Amino acid sequence: MRSLDMTFATWRKSSYSNQDGGECVEVSDDFATVVPVRDSKNPHGPVITFAQDGWASFVTAVRCGELDA
Repeated sequence: MRSLDMTFATWRKSSYSNQDGGECVEVSDDFATVVPVRDSKNPHGPVITFAQDGWASFVTAVRCGELDA
């Protein structure tokens, strides 16, 4: 698998992230086929990528409350 260059990626904080500094997830919309995700508290740390359709399914499940504990 080829790694993506995240040098110039634009990141936005998820609307589901806590504004008090906890649970801060950032995503980038800069890539055509994948959605990179990172922890905003560790911006130079690891990035995981999801296929766009997989990410869309995850976001839909969160919005519908299907993943609530």
